[in-house]
Amino acid sequence: MSEFTNVTVVKEANVYFDGKVTSRTVLFADGSKKTLGIMMPGEYEFGTEKKEIMEIISGELEILLPGTREWQKISGGQSFEVEANTQFGIRIHTITDYCCSYLDKE
Repeated sequence: MSEFTNVTVVKEANVYFDGKVTSRTVLFADGSKKTLGIMMPGEYEFGTEKKEIMEIISGELEILLPGTREWQKISGGQSFEVEANTQFGIRIHTITDYCCSYLDKE
């Protein structure tokens, strides 16, 4: 899906890591939420409250998912999932455009 229709966009940005990671929240009529953002090169650690699906629109990065020891390469057009209430590492190699979907616990 390349665009969203009939949504509400929160104007205030979510800003992390001194502005190196930013996003905007998109709210859907069914109560679901996504964020659209940009990550600048660097290494970061994120925590989750809900299960997340991170779709990489463009860019090159590596992720270290909970319970794993090896970094996994991800690039534009790919996605990955992170379980709720966990932390994951991410190394951004090129400016990365992403869409993160937040899912209710299953």
